Amino acid sequence: MQIPGFDYQRVPVDGDVALNVAVGGDGPPIVLLHGFPQTHLMWRKVAADLAADHTVICPDLRGYGASDKPAEGYSKRRMAADIITLARALGHDRFELAGHDRGALVAFRAGLDHPAAITRLTLLDIVPTLDMWDVLHGVRAAIGFHLFLMAQPPGLPETMIGAAPDAFFGHFLDVWAKSPFPADVRAEYLAASSAAVPSIVADYRASATTDIEDDAADRAAGRTLTMPVTVLQQDWGAQLGYDATAVWRPWAPRLDHRLVTCGHFMAEEAPDEVIKAIRS
Repeated sequence: MQIPGFDYQRVPVDGDVALNVAVGGDGPPIVLLHGFPQTHLMWRKVAADLAADHTVICPDLRGYGASDKPAEGYSKRRMAADIITLARALGHDRFELAGHDRGALVAFRAGLDHPAAITRLTLLDIVPTLDMWDVLHGVRAAIGFHLFLMAQPPGLPETMIGAAPDAFFGHFLDVWAKSPFPADVRAEYLAASSAAVPSIVADYRASATTDIEDDAADRAAGRTLTMPVTVLQQDWGAQLGYDATAVWRPWAPRLDHRLVTCGHFMAEEAPDEVIKAIRS
């Protein structure tokens, strides 16, 4: 499936790695990064609106969708560098950046590592990696069981997930959404994820290793996001027993934190609110 009216191309970003990218519209550039277990298609409603007056760039992250899936290179630092290289290849040295879930973690890292390139960040339904591990405690941490599974050394996670990929990925599409996905979209996500088990696991494994180290180093150095940051979040901070705004504030001094009443997949469940936040 494709976003109607968008042009598709493959853009090299790192050696032999190329990203599948949908580009549409004309105007100030904005890059939209998808989450798990999805592809760039999750932005179809938001992208169509923004394309009226923006150049909208929707890639599949490395390891996902129709982008290349190398065996290595899934730290958020490397994935963020992919996005900077992609934008420059399309003629944009500075751009707005929005991300959901895994894509939001890539966007967060891009904002820390490449502040001169990012004019503004919009992040959907995450907390930074370092804080994510800190706030998962006790029985409440069961909501993030997949984080612990995919943090294990190579072999077991890939085997377990690969044995029943539709059941595994479909669980999140069903449980995290407050309204069901259209059948064709759900099938698209399942097919794409089932074909990318090793790279998806590698992405998550990096969040239990390299990404923690990078975030901890930045926290120790007092690095923050210098650009305006909007965070849209479900009220699962309260459910897990922490103050999400307080978690974000040290990272983003110019923070606008908003709660959204919908499921996790807010770009598809509450696109008008996401569009409003990006445009505000």
